[in-house]
Amino acid sequence: MEKMSLTAVARQLAERAETSKSGRSARTVYGGHEHVLRQTVIAMTVGQKLDEHENPGQATVFVLGGRVRLSTADNAWEGSSGDLLIVPDALHSLEALESSSILLTVAKMV
Repeated sequence: MEKMSLTAVARQLAERAETSKSGRSARTVYGGHEHVLRQTVIAMTVGQKLDEHENPGQATVFVLGGRVRLSTADNAWEGSSGDLLIVPDALHSLEALESSSILLTVAKMV
């Protein structure tokens, strides 16, 4: 069994995001390309965006801190600390309305 503090990971990534040209930083904390399930902590500074992309499978965004907006062509949902957003099966983007950290969970469809 392994244990880690997502709070500590998010804090470290937020520090990196602040000094990064992209304003983002990420680390896969579970799974990877060879697994069906993948969990990645992503930190973004205010105003940064993950541009529109397809959903690679079933996915959720858990907001660890800050405030984000998940958008499709037709809808938008805002989430803040403690909120769980279900990623739609459509082209979507994610924007940091405040400096934010999220846990992205994806189960890739085989």
